[in-house]
Amino acid sequence: MAKIEREIQNENVVIPVTNPNIYAESAQLRLEELRRWRDQIPRFAIPETVDATRRLSPAAAVPPVFIELTNVAVANQTALVRVDGAPPAEVRDLVAYADAYVPLADELEMMAQFIRYSTTAARNLAGTEALTTYSLAQRLARQKRYAHLKPHVADMRRALGKQRKPKPEEPAKPAADGAAKAAAKVAWTAPAPDPMKE
Repeated sequence: MAKIEREIQNENVVIPVTNPNIYAESAQLRLEELRRWRDQIPRFAIPETVDATRRLSPAAAVPPVFIELTNVAVANQTALVRVDGAPPAEVRDLVAYADAYVPLADELEMMAQFIRYSTTAARNLAGTEALTTYSLAQRLARQKRYAHLKPHVADMRRALGKQRKPKPEEPAKPAADGAAKAAAKVAWTAPAPDPMKE
């Protein structure tokens, strides 16, 4: 049985690991498959800066009808042909590429959300099991016959980082005390009423 030692708040706690992570290899294979897609997707580009997509967005938002109108104009008006400009066939190819691959990007983004949800759901189940065990161990450790659980409960508490939570009325009490002190200070500094004016 393999063992992993971890230091939890200056104490060594030995955590036995009975089975290796069988999902790590599977996840690594999926990552490698995704990386191979880079070579298979034409025109695949990696942004050079954080705001690269934002800078491309204004021209990328031009309506397809507008793009086609400019293609027709370039094809029929020699005055509009530029030496460094893309010919209409290449522009149409760019639009076809964008139209074809946007749904794939949408699907991948959705898949990423689902994978994140799946991993969060798995952590939730594991955390719920651990919290239930912790709660049970706390209750049992109060009984004399289960006193041997107290060190385990203490280790769990440290690992969880549990601190005593203030009761709901506790945060309100300092605020009320502060308001009372401020009112008393105002009353103390306010000039006394002049009996001659009454």
